Amino acid sequence: MSDCIFCKIAAKEIPSSAVYEDENMLCFKDINPAAPVHLLLIPKVHFDSLAHAEAGHETLLGKMMLKVPQIAREAGLSNGFKTLINTGKGGGQEVFHLHIHIMGTPA
Repeated sequence: MSDCIFCKIAAKEIPSSAVYEDENMLCFKDINPAAPVHLLLIPKVHFDSLAHAEAGHETLLGKMMLKVPQIAREAGLSNGFKTLINTGKGGGQEVFHLHIHIMGTPA
């Protein structure tokens, strides 16, 4: 999507403070953190929200969920972390590109 800020970040058109990247996903620091550590993990492929996920996204979503604990550990969240996926306007979603918030306080 040409007007999606997260697509532009994934395409390196907008800079970010990346902490992890592979061919499928990108994780970067939230610019308006709600916790001492607040990261956003996005798929590089665009879909608006979890409600728009399809069977073809199953492997990608599984890889993302398995990557969350590793990213959290590397960010110093060894005592635990919170994940959040806002879905739709009613769910508090502000950027309509699926993203997983990873939040916590380092040990």
